[in-house]
Amino acid sequence: MIIFPILILLSFVLYIYYKVMITRAKDSLTQVYLNSKAKIFLGGFIFFWGINQYLFYQTKLSLIIGIVFLILGAYQAQTGWKATKHYRNEYRKQETSTT
Repeated sequence: MIIFPILILLSFVLYIYYKVMITRAKDSLTQVYLNSKAKIFLGGFIFFWGINQYLFYQTKLSLIIGIVFLILGAYQAQTGWKATKHYRNEYRKQETSTT
């Protein structure tokens, strides 16, 4: 299964990308928006890592650890998604008020 290592690598690279973009942003609203996007990709990384580890080892211990990673990854991605939607709306409000 080559798809899960590709998804793991892609989500990790995008997580690092958004974390670097936070340091370049001057506005605090932009920083928290980018941080929430980074949380989505961190959640994806943890989620796909859990699936990949179970498929690689296929033991009861890896199943338990994989389930924990799935839950943590899904929670992280969900909170990042909610925060992204919130800060996207705030960002749009800020753009319309300054224009």
